[in-house]
Amino acid sequence: MSYIKTETDGHVLIITLDRSDARNAFNLAMSEEMESIIDRYEEDINLRCAIIQANGPTFSAGQDLIAAAKGERSVTKGRGGFGIMNRPPRKPLIAAVEGQALAGGMELTLCCDIVVASTSAVFGLAEAKRGLVAIGGGCFRLPHRVPHNIAMEMIITAEPRSAADMHSFGYVNKLVEPGKTLEGAMEYAALVVRNGPLATVASKEIAHRSATEQWRDEAGWRIQEEIIKPVLASDDLKEGLAAFAEKRDPVWKGK
Repeated sequence: MSYIKTETDGHVLIITLDRSDARNAFNLAMSEEMESIIDRYEEDINLRCAIIQANGPTFSAGQDLIAAAKGERSVTKGRGGFGIMNRPPRKPLIAAVEGQALAGGMELTLCCDIVVASTSAVFGLAEAKRGLVAIGGGCFRLPHRVPHNIAMEMIITAEPRSAADMHSFGYVNKLVEPGKTLEGAMEYAALVVRNGPLATVASKEIAHRSATEQWRDEAGWRIQEEIIKPVLASDDLKEGLAAFAEKRDPVWKGK
């Protein structure tokens, strides 16, 4: 049984959670499916950006608690929780959120670089209400994405916040009308895929690692230099410079 649908639109991969009868909650099979999809996304040179959305009124309620009560963990060997949380893709990832993104559902959006949300969407780390801990990245990623006191409120009260609130905190990049999140996400994706794919991946890695590893200046310059070496030696860099000089759009090859 497939719990996730995928389709491509040009250089964009659209990933759709499709377990609406269970509020798009993740069991192990769904997590393994997600891991396989993310692996394919990473490997496909023609794909430069991915979007995660969901069918049904709920984006995701997180972990399948019925499966968890039976001892099943939604954790894969390669990428961890939900097949993505421990090791999100190096390529850009955008969330298109309609409805509730709760517990692991919100942690799934924490794996994303850009969040587009419906005005009716809701975000929350609800784990503590069930005696659980937000170990899918919620407890250590959220304080880097919103003011610390707001993150602490959400973590220890387990109460959700509206999409409008999350937009005001800077967590949600763009608010749209209900039913328009994929459209809004595709607008961002179009901006992403026009850029050099190698440069985009390297830029994401530098930004992510500098935020999570708390680089000092000296280390930052050294690590950044290692990350951009393939970009500086790439055909894409030559193409980008040539296209600028010739006043035309570049044709990226991703190498």
